Amino acid sequence: MKIVLGAIADDFTGATDLANNLVREGMRTLQVIGVPATPLQLDDVDAVVVALKSRSCTASQAVSQSLDALNWLKAQGARQIFFKYCSTFDSTPRGNIGPVADALLESLGASQTVMVPAFPVNGRTVYQGHLFVGDRLLNDSGMEQHPLNPMTDADLVRVLSQQSKWPVGLLNHSVLKGGATAARAHLDQANDKGLRHVICDSLDEDDLQAIAGAVVDFPLVTGGSGLGQALPAEYRGRGWFSHTADAGQLEPASGGALVLSGSCSRATLVQIADFLKHYEGFALDPLALAASDAHYHEALNFARDRVGRGVPLIVYASAAADRVQQAQERLGVTASGDLVEAALANLAKTLVNEGVGRLILAGGETSGAVVSALGIKALRIGSQIDPGVPWTQAQIDGRDKPLSLALKSGNFGAENFFTRAFEVLQ
Repeated sequence: MKIVLGAIADDFTGATDLANNLVREGMRTLQVIGVPATPLQLDDVDAVVVALKSRSCTASQAVSQSLDALNWLKAQGARQIFFKYCSTFDSTPRGNIGPVADALLESLGASQTVMVPAFPVNGRTVYQGHLFVGDRLLNDSGMEQHPLNPMTDADLVRVLSQQSKWPVGLLNHSVLKGGATAARAHLDQANDKGLRHVICDSLDEDDLQAIAGAVVDFPLVTGGSGLGQALPAEYRGRGWFSHTADAGQLEPASGGALVLSGSCSRATLVQIADFLKHYEGFALDPLALAASDAHYHEALNFARDRVGRGVPLIVYASAAADRVQQAQERLGVTASGDLVEAALANLAKTLVNEGVGRLILAGGETSGAVVSALGIKALRIGSQIDPGVPWTQAQIDGRDKPLSLALKSGNFGAENFFTRAFEVLQ
């Protein structure tokens, strides 16, 4: 059986974000971690999302990984390819969004694609090519302080023009008000002018649906998960799949409850503060981790002592921008991040082996490190906690029951996300 949609996500939380919206629209969705090395049984799957860790690596590495994923998805018969990146367009002046999109277009022999990062339900909108987070331009939203990919320009046409070798166009809101037909006509005109990438305005779900109707037959689309929520209706209209009411059904959850956070986003910091009003937590310090192993073992013992009591707890390296900068200045940006990721990954591996069965990971880099350390190869997508974040389940070697796992993008989720997530699962 051929799959309808094959997606390539540039980080693990972004992959579950997209998969969550596909499941909510009735598509049976499997998320795989990296390109599968062995054949998979896909008879009961409508969409596959390949989760890569390619957002913050070199552009050449991101291109190579993405092309490997593309070739695997083409072999599964995917009707359409979706390149998924963050709704805040996380990238640097050199990539990786532009170079990957260029390479995917060329490999598919396609002449044009769209760039649709908007996710209105989470406050990400695009107007006149400028990306907003809530009522703030991207470069005034806190993303300008991102430790890995600081976003200092909200003009996505300008940002992408620095990354891609091809000219970039704009599908603005005044055209979108005319619906899918007007949008497609505008895209065709842009294509005639050689505009191979087109940034799309999007203020609400109607805009996303108009874009989906205009591009449903494009070999390649790119964007955030908002577009992923709009596309299934177009697929159903063409008879490509049938809506499945229980597409997100998972097994009952069990085991200890743990949150591991490496995200330093404003949203995550607020969520941690709220969680600590109700439950205990341990703050990891990168400088202390670098000084000796004692700090790591202190965190491990803290978690071990509490995880068996049946109440959630959190271990976090999340901190305000000035604290992060101090660690980066002392240790280096890469070394500081690597220390935190390694510590959180080792904690997860040890504590899951000792009985943790409900695990929340906050931050794309943290999620990638932990999922890799646990040896997870695939995730079944379950019910939504908050927009863009579902519960998932994975089979872990040596465990009779699956691990329930939530991968949260740093910027996503309501203030009470961590506490409410375990209530939803219960």
